[in-house]
Amino acid sequence: MTNILRYPYHVIRPLYEKTTFHTSVIDDVKDESLKEAYMHCRSITKKHAKTFYMATRFLPNDKQRGIFAIYGLCRYLDDLVDEAEDLIHDKKITIDQIDEKLEMFKQRLIDVYDGKIVNDPILSAFSDTLKKYHISMDLPFLLMDGVKTDLVKDRFETFEEVYDYSYKVASVVGLMTSEVFGYTNKDALTYAVDLGIAMQLTNILRDVGEDLERDRIYIPQEDLRKFGITEEELFSKNLDDKFREMLKFQIDRARKFYERSDRGIALLNSDSRLPVCLARHNYSRILNKIEENDYNVFDTRAYLNYTEKLSILPRIFIDMKSAS
Repeated sequence: MTNILRYPYHVIRPLYEKTTFHTSVIDDVKDESLKEAYMHCRSITKKHAKTFYMATRFLPNDKQRGIFAIYGLCRYLDDLVDEAEDLIHDKKITIDQIDEKLEMFKQRLIDVYDGKIVNDPILSAFSDTLKKYHISMDLPFLLMDGVKTDLVKDRFETFEEVYDYSYKVASVVGLMTSEVFGYTNKDALTYAVDLGIAMQLTNILRDVGEDLERDRIYIPQEDLRKFGITEEELFSKNLDDKFREMLKFQIDRARKFYERSDRGIALLNSDSRLPVCLARHNYSRILNKIEENDYNVFDTRAYLNYTEKLSILPRIFIDMKSAS
């Protein structure tokens, strides 16, 4: 592993993608149209969820495909709302028209659950995934409610409001993927919720600057008032001591959710623990990066490169072995 990490990712990647370890994930599927559907979902995951995608590489092939299908579905809804937000801003579409689009997609999703054939690569892959894993229809519906929030809400008064939003857009994804991972005790689902909250809180802190450009503030208003920070100071990117203290408070809150979620990893099926643990630790390390950047979340994006993401593998292997 240490020797591999010495090579840049752009050198390793083309070699890796020629291996059967990579190609068999899709090649195992016999139906050509399903192959294309899963390839489409994998490319979406690879492009938009790099940390998540890397972690899935350590899952069995059928579970990888299930995760790709779920992420493809989530990303489709996210993109639909992001596009709608821009169109609404330019007055090219109304909220009612967006509601109609979401209702149409909701009906297509119901068709998928009813076993009907749909002409859509993401829904085709998701339909095939449903044949192997029980994912309640309520979960993608909750996700739809969550992503729609971005069209009607750009400020959050309390942490409870942020928690509710985070549950719908992130914890729900964790609950869906948990059915693919498999678990030995339903308590695992409670901890999956915690991990989803932690990851979404991390997203919120990482993206403060980008969200301000869209006139969005996900940090609770009550917390801003607690630390004496006005919206004007946020928009002027005032990186002072009180802003740093407020961000330390937010980071500490997120870390507590990560710590609680750790209890659930041992409750997952053994072949899913490593990728979940890897995703958990790499995502939480974004918080470390924010600290290393002196809490500048206005115009410095906190992220890990591929080598940094892989570098934690040996430690995770050791920790998991000692815990078993």
